[in-house]
Amino acid sequence: MSFHSPTSDSPTPVDSVKPLTELETQSIDLFIGFVGLLGLPKSIGELYGLLFFSAHPLAMDDLMQRLNMSKGAASQGLKLLRTFGAIKTVYVAGSRRDYYMADIELSRFAAGFIREELQPHLDHGLLRLQRMERLISDLPDADQLSANNRLARLHHWHEKSQEIIPWILKSLVS
Repeated sequence: MSFHSPTSDSPTPVDSVKPLTELETQSIDLFIGFVGLLGLPKSIGELYGLLFFSAHPLAMDDLMQRLNMSKGAASQGLKLLRTFGAIKTVYVAGSRRDYYMADIELSRFAAGFIREELQPHLDHGLLRLQRMERLISDLPDADQLSANNRLARLHHWHEKSQEIIPWILKSLVS
């Protein structure tokens, strides 16, 4: 995408926004659903979902462009995710911008859910995980190992979530 201001003598730099992959879209949708259960804004799930499968750190500008998100929403979302410990800021040599990576250890997101909200989300999530598993084979060989490791983490969280539902329900009833 290229922009040029008619009142400017010099053209604005060419923007080459990398479109979201199907894997990224599925990840974003999965995390939008998850954060929705917690009552958090959709932008939190969008940011974390994109960062989760990113093999490389992303700057806020990259996140804003790829997600078509305002600076305010991106800034607030990144701040909240840092507060939760869900993302970390990383240094990229030669750049003055902050770059972000997902922390895939999500124990801070653990919370109790009631059956009517959690179980349908988990059932839908299992279908998404199965679809993501098929999509990983479309990635370049160099990215497949990382994506498979991250998907294994998601499967692990899904299995653990299914295991604790009876305990949560029992605790709520007691």
